[in-house]
Amino acid sequence: MARRPMPKKRIELIGRSVSGLCVTAIVLLVITLVFMVAQHGLATFFVDGISPLDFFCGTTWNPHQADANGNPTVGALPMIVGSFSVTLLSTLISLPFAIGSAIFVVEISPRFGRTVFQPVVELLVGIPSVVYGLIGLTVVVAWCRGWSNSTGFGIFAGSLVLAVMILPTITSLSIDALTAVPKAYREGAYGVGASRWQTIWHVVLRAAMPSLCTAVVLGMTRAFGEALAVQMVIGNAAQLPDGLFTPASTLTSVLTMGIGNEMMGTVYSDVLWSLALLLLVMSFVFISVIHFIERKGGLRVNG
Repeated sequence: MARRPMPKKRIELIGRSVSGLCVTAIVLLVITLVFMVAQHGLATFFVDGISPLDFFCGTTWNPHQADANGNPTVGALPMIVGSFSVTLLSTLISLPFAIGSAIFVVEISPRFGRTVFQPVVELLVGIPSVVYGLIGLTVVVAWCRGWSNSTGFGIFAGSLVLAVMILPTITSLSIDALTAVPKAYREGAYGVGASRWQTIWHVVLRAAMPSLCTAVVLGMTRAFGEALAVQMVIGNAAQLPDGLFTPASTLTSVLTMGIGNEMMGTVYSDVLWSLALLLLVMSFVFISVIHFIERKGGLRVNG
């Protein structure tokens, strides 16, 4: 005897229920992660009694050494400066190459760009971070050491490695942004006598600017959270860098080196969780910037 097919309303109800459960699980997971990181991170200030001013503005990082008040010396400013320095510098290095590559793929040679160039660039995403770190340690650091009269470790070496790592992210998103610009914009520019480069510069890039800004912010997010590759080439010295070629450290490098060596509940462990909380807050800031750009954005040409 043939079975009756399940009613469409019941199928729709099951689909909605499964989707709702998945969404609920994801929301609960995010809330749990945020609560866990915040609970341990805020314990530094509310349980251990460390001043937020000393933590965010202090320049000495030595958690195993107490200050005059008996509190550990945990000035996180060197790591904060290091993280922002490598993030901004790596973005500045990779941005011209990413935008130029996107223009080449979309406007100059679409056939070769789509079939050959873009897949090659996207292959960089699949390379593990440790491989980037090894290449940076053996090639970039040695190159910097050869002409800078330094050890080669520092913000510049870390920025070069990060620039290569975030290049495929910015490039791929920039390609999508330029592709989304309507062809009518280009045809209108050509119709009034604009050349190809005038059209690209004054029309296409302006129309795609909100999406290009989103690509840049996502690349910065990727750079800010990178740990292993930067740890291998930056020098891991918890000090305020006085140049691009002096050993420094980042929030992620200090976390990866220290979190596995401390017991939960100790002051040093709480301080490391505070660094993790700072990273989480910065991730929320980057996401908020992206949403702000998307709300303000849209494909429009100004002037």
